[in-house]
Amino acid sequence: MTNTQQWLTKAERTNFQETSRYAEDIEFCGRLEKASSYVRFTNFGKSPEGRELPLLIISRDKVFTPEQARQSDSAIILINNGIHAGEISGKEATYMLLREILITKKLEALLNHLILLVIPVFSVDGHERVSPYNRINQNGPVEMGWRTSATNLNLNRDWMKAEQPEMRAMLDLFYKWLPDFVIDNHVSDGADFQYDITWVVDDHFALAKPVSKYFRNQFEPRLIQDMNTRGHKVRQYFEMIDATDPSKGITPGPFEPRFCTGFCTLENRPALTTESHALKDFRTQTIAHYDLMEAALQQFSTDPAALRNAVRTADHEAMQLQSDYPIRLRVDRSVSEPIEFHGVEFTRETSSVSGVTKVMYGSTPIEITVPYYRHIVPDLTVRPPVAYVIPQQWTQIISRLEAHHIEFSRLGKEITGVFETYRFTNVSWDPTPFEGHHRVHFESHLVTEQRTLPAGSLVVRLNQRSNKVILGLLEPDAPDSVISWGYLDMIFEDKEYGENYIIEKMALEMLEQSDSIREEFQRKLMTDPEFAASPDARLRFFYERSPYRDERKNAYPVVRITELSQLQ
Repeated sequence: MTNTQQWLTKAERTNFQETSRYAEDIEFCGRLEKASSYVRFTNFGKSPEGRELPLLIISRDKVFTPEQARQSDSAIILINNGIHAGEISGKEATYMLLREILITKKLEALLNHLILLVIPVFSVDGHERVSPYNRINQNGPVEMGWRTSATNLNLNRDWMKAEQPEMRAMLDLFYKWLPDFVIDNHVSDGADFQYDITWVVDDHFALAKPVSKYFRNQFEPRLIQDMNTRGHKVRQYFEMIDATDPSKGITPGPFEPRFCTGFCTLENRPALTTESHALKDFRTQTIAHYDLMEAALQQFSTDPAALRNAVRTADHEAMQLQSDYPIRLRVDRSVSEPIEFHGVEFTRETSSVSGVTKVMYGSTPIEITVPYYRHIVPDLTVRPPVAYVIPQQWTQIISRLEAHHIEFSRLGKEITGVFETYRFTNVSWDPTPFEGHHRVHFESHLVTEQRTLPAGSLVVRLNQRSNKVILGLLEPDAPDSVISWGYLDMIFEDKEYGENYIIEKMALEMLEQSDSIREEFQRKLMTDPEFAASPDARLRFFYERSPYRDERKNAYPVVRITELSQLQ
């Protein structure tokens, strides 16, 4: 067996029918380290089932620590595979690419001015839950891992709330190294079409301008040209406006920061969530990932300064947030542009099984002009404060800040003053869980009220690099805020109550003594049938207007500091 044959991947050795298991991955990575002085093989944490999370650090200059990297002129590229462990063609492609860089040396020049952080498999426990029946939509390999972690949670929904040990380890790695670009390899479900690989990216106004300019004007056009030259059909990732009718058009996003790409946007980093097409065979998926990564690394190694300068300028400019910051985004469905869509023939008919319209795809390629809805606009903006103050007992919040390496100080004394904060009304919860949480919904109201901030409370200033992450965690209406995930549900609960016979007596006294309460009660009886029909709601009306009500119920424990003099 030749030296090159010894380095064939499991996919190559099986004619792209199989993928390697965890033990084989560890063995392969260990051999890479022994074969090349450019490699350090280590781990960056452990999974819930006790497996080490593998990490390859690759540098021709032997820069193997974050401290060394900060003194280097090299761009740092993070390649992540298997966050959804069944979507595994990116791992096999990464091994093939590393072989050509480190063993055959055909692509060794890709290491010019680059440091690679390669995670062969992120969701290692999901990777080992192997079955031929794990992904019904995916065309190979014959067996693959499971989509989620050992606790059945999706790691690519955890970038902000950071509750899984794997994600805590990932964020620790991210913040220590601060990569300049992230490639997160996936395999996409969805419609049938000709494209063999697409990529999720935020290239709209929410991405820092220097990074967006680099991506739109330099990186993506060259990537598309290179991939087309290699015979691929590519474009940005999209979702169908109507899943049964591709002609209705497509949209590329936007994506919340719980996803890798959305998170990296908050961190001023360009990121590609690559999505090879699940209906293509495993070989085609793997080659698509290989070619895309090679093309991307070619750009980075040829001109690392363009990437590094864009990221560093964005980090510097991030210290000065605009006065109206968009914490929620949406697609403007009133604006579209025509594009040529590389699809496959399809018909629409009524299903005899489900009773609704279904789409049936054929195999003949078609080119159709469809509307492309890519105009992203703010859905909600906020005026950022200069700081937030969080009483130290709210460890659910503090834990997330620490996971994201957010800097904070503590109050040395108790302060009483008038501060901005939020109150909530019309609180409700999703009836079914999402990622183990019943998401909470509410109407938020920015109010100004007196609060006492105890000594030891956390002061989180926004004049730091990750201030967009701070806003994403602490502004209640942000899509992945701490409160939206239910970590503060206790503030919506009643902890004291009155017996009905006590409140009945109190209600009569209030009706007798207060014209405004009497008028409000009568008006609500006449205009709100649900209220009028509920004895409990009618009695609660009076309890909530009595001195016995809980002043902290529905009150956000976090306050917004608009002037630093408020903390003196």
